[in-house]
Amino acid sequence: MTASARTTGQLIWDLPLRVFHWLLASAVLGAWITHRIGTRAFGWHRWFGYACLVLVTFRVLWGCIGPRYARFTNFLRGPAAAWRYARDWLSPRAVAHLGHNPLGGWMVMVLLALVAAEGVTGLFANDEIFNAGPLYGYVADATSDRLSSWHRVLADALWYAIGLHLLAIAAYLAWRRENLLGPMITGRKSGAWISADAGIASSRVLLALMLAAASALALYILIATAPEPSLILF
Repeated sequence: MTASARTTGQLIWDLPLRVFHWLLASAVLGAWITHRIGTRAFGWHRWFGYACLVLVTFRVLWGCIGPRYARFTNFLRGPAAAWRYARDWLSPRAVAHLGHNPLGGWMVMVLLALVAAEGVTGLFANDEIFNAGPLYGYVADATSDRLSSWHRVLADALWYAIGLHLLAIAAYLAWRRENLLGPMITGRKSGAWISADAGIASSRVLLALMLAAASALALYILIATAPEPSLILF
């Protein structure tokens, strides 16, 4: 690899993946803020929830047919690989990864699963006053109440996972001098150890837009065809 290539870096994270990352972070934060505001912001809370579901659906599809480093097959490894990576993390034999490392890959899946579960339970949940999710009409009141409880429990679990994720980013920067946030903004990683053919050739933006539109349309149809929820009085 030439000195110029080492300086500019190789394109590793495609543009749709980077946009997804920051939009999902914004949507989760927005959902939390509107929840804290209370019932008067329920409409906005619902829209942030929709955004989370569309984004997670897109990410699952992108993990199957997106560019190399976005694919689940590129970074999902078994427990043994995750354990070896954790064991060697501070040792000289630690292996660097262009995409997600084995532990980071499983953190991605945990975060996606939690956001998805939080969004799905929210579709059926209610606030025991006046507001209910758009699919409330499909389930009995007792079922909605149970899903509402799970919605709250999953929200706590999600924030614990996000906290662990942020701690890991800080640890990489402090102990391994590895900036994980920069490449998620620029998409590029540089270094003498990165081969000349390591980067991706294209971000496949048009395909990503089509998948995002399809995800949004599917959620719209699901919500638009749902029975109208009964008014909750107390």
